[in-house]
Amino acid sequence: MAARKRSYDAVLFDLGGVFTDSPFAAARELGRELGADPTQVMEIVFGPYHEDTDHPWHRLERGELSLEDARAEIIALGKSDGLDVDPMVVLMKLSGGRTRQPMVERVRRLREYGYRTAIVTNNAHEFREAWQAMLPFEDLFDVIVDSCRIGVRKPDPRIFQYALDRLGGVIPRRAVFLDDYEANVRAAEAMGMRAILVEENPNEALMALDAIMADGRC
Repeated sequence: MAARKRSYDAVLFDLGGVFTDSPFAAARELGRELGADPTQVMEIVFGPYHEDTDHPWHRLERGELSLEDARAEIIALGKSDGLDVDPMVVLMKLSGGRTRQPMVERVRRLREYGYRTAIVTNNAHEFREAWQAMLPFEDLFDVIVDSCRIGVRKPDPRIFQYALDRLGGVIPRRAVFLDDYEANVRAAEAMGMRAILVEENPNEALMALDAIMADGRC
């Protein structure tokens, strides 16, 4: 029997919240500990994450601001709202967290089937050494796109196009993208990519990925 024609060529993944616990969940947890609105604390730390702005965290992720300077500005934003919000406390909540091995194994399987894979992450220069130690990136991914290195961050569609170009010119409709933030998922979909929201239980996203990729396995 002839093999079925593949519908997709590549799968792109966010890093935090996909292969690890979500930093957004950590920010909301801090909010509950402070007796504040968890959503308010998340926005103080990460800004309006559904868009690209001049919030200090966004500038940090675009490589325009150091972590030290971003932290100072975010603490000042919190104080203006009467809250003691330190982004380093949020990051400490993520330290020691385990990698989601089922997600790692699914990437290995995708590569065995011949799919190209990439990481597309909003990140900071200061975090690179820590996150590079989390996974065998060279074995798992053909391309790693780090927002602070190219000066563009999600949900800006240019970061997705950059990744697709680096993967050899994959066209959007032949790519799948997984992310834990809905606005990033919607931005990928607006480009024509198939996108999956990774929620608290990553197994649901893996099931959705399996269903999407099923026609490309034989």
